[in-house]
Amino acid sequence: MVKVIIAGAAGRMGQKIGYWVTQHPELEYAGAFEAAGSPVIGKDIGEIAGLGANGVIVGEGLESVIDKGDVIIDFTFHAATMGFAKIAAKHGKAMVIGTTGLSTENLAELKELSKDFPCVQAPNMSVCVNVLFKLVKKAAEILGDDYDIEVIEAHHKMKKDAPSGTALKLGEMAAEGVGRKLSEVGVFERNGIIGERKPGEIGIQSIRAADIVGEHTVYFAAAGERIELSHRAHSRDHFARGAVKAAAWVASRPNGMYSMFDVLGLDDL
Repeated sequence: MVKVIIAGAAGRMGQKIGYWVTQHPELEYAGAFEAAGSPVIGKDIGEIAGLGANGVIVGEGLESVIDKGDVIIDFTFHAATMGFAKIAAKHGKAMVIGTTGLSTENLAELKELSKDFPCVQAPNMSVCVNVLFKLVKKAAEILGDDYDIEVIEAHHKMKKDAPSGTALKLGEMAAEGVGRKLSEVGVFERNGIIGERKPGEIGIQSIRAADIVGEHTVYFAAAGERIELSHRAHSRDHFARGAVKAAAWVASRPNGMYSMFDVLGLDDL
């Protein structure tokens, strides 16, 4: 059995991940931790998450539980994630990172650290979203420069980063499909007298409202017609299920950086 440690185990995503770990035949919920000062430290995570007492006591920080597991699942906050990655590298423990908001510099550092541990990092762990990434790239390749590309994303009002990591990845996949770089053609805000839409630009716009779990739509539009490729999340379960699938997969892999394309066998598509 692969032993799993969950970061931010008492949070909404942490509890979802914990539930799906307990449902996986190859995984064991072995460790849980929260940040220093959390009121749940020292308590049974099973009781906190409504799973029933499971003997897994919430630790204070990753170092306190690092020896209990084989793989760490982290959906916390990008600044904390980088600290966890350094600890994982030091101890040679696998990681699954679903945290969004990681900068280009963070990702470069993570790639360097992954020489000492196997790591799956993805802006979205959903199986369907990763299929959408591939569909968007293929549509962009087929439709080419004759179609304007726009990405609209919507999330709950508590989300800290914008655009979402998923929206950025969709923009990057679309840009790859038409032979461009999102960093050069991305437009992330439109306000005032902006003039005519520039050829080749890819727009990404954000909505934040109430309890929207996550919605992403990519528009390919030309005169008189458009294609819309959409994904709508109804709960956080699909993120958790994908992360758990990745945890079972990465535990036996060589050191290095992997994506959900690797986990799902989509890299050659």
